[in-house]
Parts: sequence; structure tokens; C-alpha cells
Amino acid sequence: MVEKDIHPDLQIVDKEYGLPYSKGLMAQSIMATGLPPERAYHVAREIEQHLHDSGQSSISLRRLREIAQQVLGEEEGQSFTERYRRWRMLGKLEKPIVILIGGATGVGKSTLATQVAHRLGVTRLTSSDSVRQVMRAFFSEELMPAIHYSSFEAAKAVRLDMARGVNRDLAGYIEQVEKVSVGINAIIERSIREGTRMVLEGAHIVPGYLNEEHWHDAIVIQMVLIVKDEDHHKSHFFVRDQETDGVRSLKKYLDNIEKIRLVQRYLVERAGKAGVPVIDNQSIDDAVAMAMDIVLDSVNRYQQSSGLMINTG
Repeated sequence: MVEKDIHPDLQIVDKEYGLPYSKGLMAQSIMATGLPPERAYHVAREIEQHLHDSGQSSISLRRLREIAQQVLGEEEGQSFTERYRRWRMLGKLEKPIVILIGGATGVGKSTLATQVAHRLGVTRLTSSDSVRQVMRAFFSEELMPAIHYSSFEAAKAVRLDMARGVNRDLAGYIEQVEKVSVGINAIIERSIREGTRMVLEGAHIVPGYLNEEHWHDAIVIQMVLIVKDEDHHKSHFFVRDQETDGVRSLKKYLDNIEKIRLVQRYLVERAGKAGVPVIDNQSIDDAVAMAMDIVLDSVNRYQQSSGLMINTG
């Protein structure tokens, strides 16, 4: 059964333009606070009911935002009202936002990136594996062996004998990161140059390995996603196996779990040194909420440092 609008003729007016109220669009904006979709749609329906009860045929965009903040506070608490206020700052920004999500294999990076991009209305979403795949088409295994293996199997590309005490798996991973970072830097720089918002995720997004020369022309927000508990991490691969009908080999990942966890420990170490926030993905809803907090806090700091103010009405 398709849910119908309570008040389909209500117009949201901004200056001389008017559009009907949309629960879908309102719910998407509310999801930027970190609320899961079902709660966001509930709040959007409550806002619609409030508008219906007012008996008005039109309402200003400014007033709609006031009502949205009021209802959100009543339904979910004032912390979500503050998040909604900070989300609205995004529309005032003159600089593009670039969100970088690093993490080892199987921690849920692509899921988190998709959810964050949806909540922020970002349409450009890509992965470092896509960058590596393109590079593989141009550089043969003989010329650049490191990019022709999974991040946790890159030790196979390490041809020189390693010095005593140096982990071969980690050395291979670092070599791959250094190569793929060239392509990642190019994508980031293009996004900044074009003023386009972007979310980029992948195992090759490692704090300290990217060129930050042009980052002052954007709001670049970096985070690392992990799964602290090993058994929970393994469960991600079981879910992936079910969702892909075994296309991505479960045995391959489980056999290499210690190498994958080694990469994760390295990422956490690098994040700590660089002051990059780390999110433990025990629950995707909680991880999304934490990621959104990181994004909104970063935007808020930028606004404050730039001396920019926003009218909260």
C-alpha cells in the first residue's frame, strides 16, 4: 500500500517559488543528523501532521525549518536538533566537502560511505579499489606488481629480500598504498578544483600518505573505520558471502584474517599519529551517526574559524 500525503496541496514557499511538501526530502535531510531511515521518516510524518493541523495552504521555507527543528527535538531530543542545525550549515559553504573513509578489508567502508553520501546529498562516491583497477589496466604486473594483488596479499609483490624485523605483508601493503595514492590524490585534486563534493573510501586511504597541498581549498574530512572485535569482523565476511552468493570467496578472507587485521592495526596506528578519528563499526547505525558527527563538527569548526554565521531560523 502506497502512503499518501496528508496535505498534498500545502506549498513550501521560498521567495516567489513554491513546491509541495515532500516527506522523502524531509526525511533525507533529517537522516543527516544520524537518525536511521525509519526514525527519520517517522519525524517527517510528524512534521507533515503538524503542517496539516495548522490549516495553512502555504508556509515559508524558514518556518518549515523552525517546525522541523521543533518536532525533531520533541521526538528525538535536543542533540538531534543541534545536529540538524549544523547540517543546514552545509548549504552555506563556499568550499567543497571531501570525505575520506579508510579501513581494512571487510569493515563496512562501502556501506558507511554510501549511507554518509546519501544523508549529505553527495552524488560522487568512489573507492580506492576502483582507482587501483584503472591503474592495473595501464600498468602491467611486471611494471607495477604491487597493484595487482589484494591489499592483504600484496606481500606477493615484494620481490627484494626484506630486512630482518620488517613484516613482509605490511611492506607489500605500504608499497601498494604508495602507488594507489597517486591516483587518489589526482581524484581529490580534481574534486577540489571543480568544487564538487565527494566521498571516497578504501583500504588505500591511509593517514599521512596523501598529498595535502591543495586541501586548504576544501573541507577535507578524514576518518578510519575498524571492527575491533575479530569475531565480529569475521561475521562481516559471512554476510558478504550471503549477499554476493559466494562471488567473493569467504574462505579467502577467513584464511587471511590475520593479514587483514595487521592492516587494520597499521591504519589505527597511523590515524593516532595524524589525529584522524577512528570509528569502531559494531553497529552500522551507530557508525553512521558517529561519522555524521565527525562531518558536522568539522563543518562547524570551519564556520567558526572563518567567522561565518548562520541564521538558525
